[in-house]
Amino acid sequence: MYPFFRITKMLVFGRFKQKLKVTDKSILKMCVWPGDIDVFFEMNNGRHLTMMDFGRFDLAARSGLLKTVKENSWGLVVAGSSVRYRHRLKLFQNYELHSEVIGHDDKWIYFHQKTIRKGRIHSAALIRTAVTSENGIVKVEEVMKAVGHLREIPMLPQWVKAWAEADQLRPWE
Repeated sequence: MYPFFRITKMLVFGRFKQKLKVTDKSILKMCVWPGDIDVFFEMNNGRHLTMMDFGRFDLAARSGLLKTVKENSWGLVVAGSSVRYRHRLKLFQNYELHSEVIGHDDKWIYFHQKTIRKGRIHSAALIRTAVTSENGIVKVEEVMKAVGHLREIPMLPQWVKAWAEADQLRPWE
């Protein structure tokens, strides 16, 4: 089940936090709760991705992106991801979720997100996202102009370009 209470709490209390630019890093302090675990009493691999939603929403809300999306009747969508799981996060362990925009192309905004506990990266993900309208994907330039951060998002690092290019080679049934 999606943790609606937790995300609502994060968004409400996020209003009192320092505002961010789209290019700033969001850091959330989190804990592994019973609803997050699998039969081995560690955070479920799917829950890692769900918690990463929180980091993107926090950054979007605190940078003004979420407000702009709502004002324009746009939506936010994840269009691809690549995750590496390195170490387990066990029941009731505290950790930090680091989320940042690392680049863009014409239509995609790419996030790099990490779960970190005591300086050790437990999982890391590259997430490809977009802003959508009823007419399809909204160009990143239009989105950033509306938010007021037009020139702030960097172009893609080479490793992200390579991932995006490789993903285009993937066969789809």
